[in-house]
Amino acid sequence: MGHMGKFSVLDIGTFEATDDSVSFYCNSFQKHLQTHHKVITVPHKHNFFLTVLFTQGSGIHEIDFERYPIQSGSVFMLNPGQTHYWELSHDADGIIFFHSQEFFDLAFSDRSVFDFPFFYSLLNPSSLLLPKKEAASIFLHFEQLLKEYLQPGSMSSQMLTALLSCIYIELSRVYTKMEGERLIKQDVYSEYLRKLEILIDSHYREEKSPSAYAEMLHITTRHLNRLTHQMTGKSTTQLITERVLLEAKRMLVHDSGSLTNVACELGYEDYAYFSRLFKKWTGLTPSTFSETYRSSSVSPE
Repeated sequence: MGHMGKFSVLDIGTFEATDDSVSFYCNSFQKHLQTHHKVITVPHKHNFFLTVLFTQGSGIHEIDFERYPIQSGSVFMLNPGQTHYWELSHDADGIIFFHSQEFFDLAFSDRSVFDFPFFYSLLNPSSLLLPKKEAASIFLHFEQLLKEYLQPGSMSSQMLTALLSCIYIELSRVYTKMEGERLIKQDVYSEYLRKLEILIDSHYREEKSPSAYAEMLHITTRHLNRLTHQMTGKSTTQLITERVLLEAKRMLVHDSGSLTNVACELGYEDYAYFSRLFKKWTGLTPSTFSETYRSSSVSPE
C-alpha cells in the first residue's frame, strides 16, 4: 500500500495479487467488503478508476467531502486520486470493479477512459441513480463482467475490456440524459478546461495565479477567465482555490502534521493568511474543520 503523507493510497495490488499487465479487479460488493473491510471503511484514495453499482441496501458514500445517499440503482464512478469512504447498512450489496487507465486505454486505439463524461472532468458528478428500467439491463453487464473475471475464458482480457466499454457507454447514455445541461462536455472550450484541470492538479502547490495557467495554455488570461466562466460559472482563481482547499481538507483530516505544515505544503508561508482564506471559503477555520471532521468521521475497527 502506498502512502501520501499519512493518507493511504490503495492500489490494485492491495486487493488482488496481480501482475501489472492485468490491472483489473472485480467482486461482489459483499465479498469485497468482507475481505477488505478495514482499509475501505476509512477515508482513502485510489490510484485507479473505480465503479460500483448497488443492487440493495442503504447508507452514505462520501466522495471528496460530499455525501451521497446509497440505494438500489446507485452507481458511483471515481477518478484516481478522489478520496472516499462508505457508511453502509449490513445488507448493502452490488458489484464493484476497478482498473488502471492503461488497462482500458491500451485496448482501444480510438478512445480513452477519460472520454466518458463522469471521468472527463472532476466538475461532473461522480454519482448516478439508475431508473429501474435501465438498472436491470446494466446490472446484467456487471454480472457478465464479474463472471468473466472469476472464470476467464479464452481472450479474457479482450472480453473484459469489451464488457467494460459496453458498461461505460450504457452508463454515459443514462448519465448524459439525466445530467444534461449541467455537464462539462467535450468540445473546443472544454478541451481547454480539461487541460486547465490537469495543469492545476500538477502545479497548484506552487502556482496560484490565473496568468501562469493562461501562459501554459498559450491563451490570454482574459480569454481563460471567459472560458472558465462560460463552462463552469466560476473564475479561474476560484477553480485554483477550490483545488487547493480540497487538498487542504484532505490533509487536515488525514494527516497528523501541524496546521502550519499543511499551509506550507500548499505554498502558503503565512499561516494566518491561509487560515483566513480557508475560513472565507469553507466557513470554518482549519483547526475547527479538522476537529469537527475527525470527531464525526468513522474510525477503523
